Amino acid sequence: MSEKISRREFITRGAVGVAAGSALISTGAKSYARILGANDTINMAVIGIRGRGGSHIDNFAKMDKVRIKYLVDIDENLFEHRLKQVEKIAGYRPQTEWDMRKVYEDKDIDAVSVATPNHWHALATIWAARAGKHVYVEKPSTHNVWEGRKMVEASRKHNVLIQVGFQNRSRINTNMGMKFLHDGKLGKIYLARGLCFKPRPDIGLYPDGPMKPGEKFRLNLESGHYEPPYTKGYLAKVHYDMWLGAAPKRPFNRNRFHYNWHWHWDYGNGDTGNQGPHQFDIARWGLNHKDYPVRVRSYGGYFAYKSSQETPNTQTSIFEYADGTILEFGTRGLYTNPEGIFLPDIQMTATGEIYTSTKAKPVKIGNIFLGTEGWMQIDSGGNWQTFYGRKNEPGPTSGDTNEEAYDPMNLAGAGGHFNNFIAAVRSGKRSDLTCDVEVGFLSSALPLIANISYRLGRELYIDGKNERFLHDKEANKMLTRNYRKPYVVPDKV
Repeated sequence: MSEKISRREFITRGAVGVAAGSALISTGAKSYARILGANDTINMAVIGIRGRGGSHIDNFAKMDKVRIKYLVDIDENLFEHRLKQVEKIAGYRPQTEWDMRKVYEDKDIDAVSVATPNHWHALATIWAARAGKHVYVEKPSTHNVWEGRKMVEASRKHNVLIQVGFQNRSRINTNMGMKFLHDGKLGKIYLARGLCFKPRPDIGLYPDGPMKPGEKFRLNLESGHYEPPYTKGYLAKVHYDMWLGAAPKRPFNRNRFHYNWHWHWDYGNGDTGNQGPHQFDIARWGLNHKDYPVRVRSYGGYFAYKSSQETPNTQTSIFEYADGTILEFGTRGLYTNPEGIFLPDIQMTATGEIYTSTKAKPVKIGNIFLGTEGWMQIDSGGNWQTFYGRKNEPGPTSGDTNEEAYDPMNLAGAGGHFNNFIAAVRSGKRSDLTCDVEVGFLSSALPLIANISYRLGRELYIDGKNERFLHDKEANKMLTRNYRKPYVVPDKV
């Protein structure tokens, strides 16, 4: 298949018709659009506008020759606030729609961004691909491994670009750090450790049913996410059945809705699958592994609180690759990392003399790489430091290189991950994407696999070639889910 994707002439690409009563996009219809020149406007829809969707709106609305034509969300209470956001930034008010399928029918839409809960990422992306739309989808790209592979297949079959929201792939600093590792500057890298020391509060226990007047959704202050004031009739503007999507039918509960869906297996993946994918991606990248590990063991639990949360707030996952290298990830949802624990910045000689590195700031959210000649720590913003020898002598850092002169990846659309996506849509080259769906899927699959090990309470052996577990039927069933009609990820995308 040619890597070059013709611009808005999406001839015979995927389908736009939506069959009555069905969530599947018809592949029999054809979408015809204008040929997109390098300077023409790209029309977009932002799907999922509450939390992370606010950043999507902010970034795309500021771009030249990019127009947000639709804001899409199942919670219509959110629209007015986000409309004002676009109007303030760009001077216009988009259309609003709660059903993404209607937006996919619009032949003028060139691309969509998906910032829904995790359990909607795959289906929203696949429907868009079948309708001939390019997609920017948040991490983790998928809620389970099987549907993540279907996203890759949809991208290739319908010849659309799909970018996954691993922003570090478009950061010069992070690229410099990865090149430093790959060039052997720390010797052979034998261990990568990801850290997420992000305190999470108790989400409490709440009964099923509508919220009481005056109640607010939890975490609005911590997360900074916009929350409309709750009033009687709030749920009348929430399309709850579509919010559930493929998940089992259950009565509404505020603790499974805005943001707190992260902590329930039907919709989210815990912090290992929330913040974790960023660190898994950098760890895998630094190890330079484009294959699956051969085994995994994940431990943890939910400690200190009594609430409806299903996912652990403390978890450690350890992967081993065929060459013996190790990838670890640890999340701690009760405390930060104020003492710099778990950092390899303390050494002791045979006489008991202790050396420490005074320049190593504690990593709370980030990665550590151990090499045969030294080690690196890199924070969540891509800033990194290196240290050598028994005394942890400071080595090169991300601040030592002229970024303007150092662009090893020749990043298209320099200026961030969103810009990279738009630049690739304009060029039509999949190679311009810094995080194509195949790359994003593999980094998303690792935390999903870790969670299966955690939930089953045992070590698992991985058949990476077939994306299955060896000799474990129970684990293999957890690579996918039972889809609730009509929100079904099709076997043939």
